[in-house]
Amino acid sequence: MKIFVGLGNPGAEYQNTKHNAGFMLADKFATNLNTTDWHNKFNALIAETIFADDKILIVKPQTFMNNSGTAVRQLADFYKVATENIIVAHDDMDLPVGKIRLRPKGSGGGHHGVESIIQHLSGEMNFPRVRIGIGRPPENWTVISHVLSRFTESDLKIIHAVLEDSIPAVKCILSEGIDLAMNKFNSKFNQHQR
Repeated sequence: MKIFVGLGNPGAEYQNTKHNAGFMLADKFATNLNTTDWHNKFNALIAETIFADDKILIVKPQTFMNNSGTAVRQLADFYKVATENIIVAHDDMDLPVGKIRLRPKGSGGGHHGVESIIQHLSGEMNFPRVRIGIGRPPENWTVISHVLSRFTESDLKIIHAVLEDSIPAVKCILSEGIDLAMNKFNSKFNQHQR
């Protein structure tokens, strides 16, 4: 079994905000795999499916971003899923809008949702990431104002397009592993920077 976690904040007021890029990818991935039946358990919305002969949980934690690790830890414990089989998709200010980067492991890099997951997984950092670029805050904006602001209409089109483009990479991580997915897709994502 593998768990794909898209990070974000629950509630209509956070829909299409930059911090919800992970939720947006989780929704697109679930739709792509024809699984749109979400259940609320373990402090998360969960859609179950089979992909590449493996059970996959697509997860959107409902604990708000800074406590994302609560739901991830409960799921990992209940289903006995190893850390390296948890894939986390999240927004990333260090990448420009529309840029995707796959990463095998590492620190939270200042992202409170990822830091929460690391903390709840007893400091384990070896879970693959799908980093979704949202760019840096405009001048005179705080980080919080930036991540909780909605995408502009033009940026939203870019984000929707790159999230669709990233689904084959997510499938590759799940079926063939993060190293192969990085070799295959990180260079492609660089070429198609929008």
